[in-house]
Amino acid sequence: MALACASQGVAAEASAQPQPMPLPLPPAVPAPQDVPFGSTIALSVDGTDLARHILSMKETIPLPTRIAQKGGDFVLLYPMWLPGNHSPSGTIDQLGGLTVKADGKIIPWLRDTVTVSAFHIDVPQGTKQLEVSYQLLTPVSPKVGRVVMTDTMENVQWSAVSLYPAGYFTRQIMVHPSVTFPAGWSYGTALRSDGTGAGSKVSFQTVSFNTLVDSPIFSGKYFKKFDLTQDDKVSVTLNVMADQPQDLAATDAQIQAHKNLVKQANILFGSHHYAHYDFLLALTNKLGGIGLEHHQSSENSGPRGYFTHWDKTFGMRDLLAHEFTHSWNGKYRRPDGLWAPDFNTPQRGTGLWVYEGQTQYWGYILAARAGLMTVPQVKEALAEVAAVYDNRQGRQWRPLIDTTNDPIIAQRSPESWRSWQRSEDYYSEGQLVWLDADTLIRKLSGNTKSLNDFAKAFFGTNNGSVVTSTYNFDEIVKTLNAVQPYDWAKFLHERLYNTSTHAPLDGFTRGGANVVYTEKPSEYVKSYSDLRHVSDFMFSLGLTVNKKGSVSDVLWGSPAWQAGVTRDQDLVAVNGVSYDPDALQDEITTAKNKDAAPIELLLRDGERYHTVSVTYHGGLRYPHLDGNTQLLDTMLAPLGAQKDAAGSAAGK
Repeated sequence: MALACASQGVAAEASAQPQPMPLPLPPAVPAPQDVPFGSTIALSVDGTDLARHILSMKETIPLPTRIAQKGGDFVLLYPMWLPGNHSPSGTIDQLGGLTVKADGKIIPWLRDTVTVSAFHIDVPQGTKQLEVSYQLLTPVSPKVGRVVMTDTMENVQWSAVSLYPAGYFTRQIMVHPSVTFPAGWSYGTALRSDGTGAGSKVSFQTVSFNTLVDSPIFSGKYFKKFDLTQDDKVSVTLNVMADQPQDLAATDAQIQAHKNLVKQANILFGSHHYAHYDFLLALTNKLGGIGLEHHQSSENSGPRGYFTHWDKTFGMRDLLAHEFTHSWNGKYRRPDGLWAPDFNTPQRGTGLWVYEGQTQYWGYILAARAGLMTVPQVKEALAEVAAVYDNRQGRQWRPLIDTTNDPIIAQRSPESWRSWQRSEDYYSEGQLVWLDADTLIRKLSGNTKSLNDFAKAFFGTNNGSVVTSTYNFDEIVKTLNAVQPYDWAKFLHERLYNTSTHAPLDGFTRGGANVVYTEKPSEYVKSYSDLRHVSDFMFSLGLTVNKKGSVSDVLWGSPAWQAGVTRDQDLVAVNGVSYDPDALQDEITTAKNKDAAPIELLLRDGERYHTVSVTYHGGLRYPHLDGNTQLLDTMLAPLGAQKDAAGSAAGK
């Protein structure tokens, strides 16, 4: 009875206590308006502090008349929604030392409590301009993040080193940028010098903030430029920096392949959408890896032996073709959900299966047509893609279209079970969808049309224009139907929105090819594995192992998965003998005998050791294409010799 009375008393006291209510949100940051900012911002970057990996910036920002006359709240934004990242991944955590001055006096700033990339400045009446200084405290090692400064090179990305005024479309904000490089260094960028710099300082022509962010810089001690310009006289340059000077030793034939890339892209799209184009390529083991598109340039990294070990590095040589394609697909033509008025407005990635998926397709095609990869190498690469996505069981619960949300969901962080979670599958499974579409167009048209025709019709409009042209799903379907009538809406919907057991492999089977598995890895698998320092047992035991002996991936549902193996466990021993990739291959081969004992793996998980038994008798398995690959051969052949860019001998 006493307990009941006590409970009633507590209830009465609680009912008398005020309940918490939500705190009102602060006033919204000014929304972007399509009006000129009015004055030019001066932005200078000091890139000479290599030892501490620090970039130091100064901005002079003339204030709008209304703020200068009356004073009040003026908001600066740090870019967060970055082009090509498809997510709010701006490196605001690296921003430091922010100081705002006017007329030599410090003005306090206050970070917005909701939009943490916004900085409020209470401007005194009569202030005409602000002097803003800050640093970017870039990662000093890969453990902290992507390294952008080393003793021989640096990568300046303007989105990371700039603040811009809120309330304007960024195409309406003009900036006069400059950079001070280490003495004696060269640089590459889509920006052009205005000729006023002195010493190691380079002053660039005034551009819009959009163009600035879209024009990163590679600078290095060991640097070489190669001219790739074609007969149209539109300047294209391959800017290469390297850890060591000997890594720049390219042959004429290798540079010709890069020239062929420009030629084949121009033929394919029948246009260009840049006033000039600069490939930025870092051959490095020190600078953080990158592959990022821009309208008139691209940031790329490759192994030190990109040129000097040409026969071994082809496993990544579709990268430049991929990023170059983005000048047309992604930068010029862009899904409407991925266009935004500034760099802090959220984007929607539903169209990434075109933006990235079709670009992935053309990256492989153009690499073969240019000679950056051979036709057999690209066919081996396609076989690997087909096998990876056909064995990815996550497709049974998650449709491809949902993976276009992954840049926001996962922020490209490591995943425990990628084959089940699916990650950003719109890249390479999207590639398979477009291979399927290409072969279907060829079949339906009697080999008179192909996806080449779609590329020219869809991406080739407004030749020479660098103004973004947005599109939606209906326009894709309309253009496909103009090339070859078919129920393309149904075709795409089935592959994008439905779950399935298998990957869309009709692009192979329609021409008579099939994915088969043999005990011998393809040359592509060898190159790919060497470049990424992994041993590939994905289609046998169901795992890959990195060069340190740590399990780097486990295939959902595989024998290794069934045995309880997870990624990031150290593979210490196999059947009682210290782990060695060749020895594990031998054990897998021996276990082909159906009476063979399970393969015993000794694993270390932190401080704990345990042994698992993997029951598997299938032998080594690596994907290859078998059957009739003539259609693929035709699709990968260079354009230009035939009358119709759709693809010559497709029907022969």
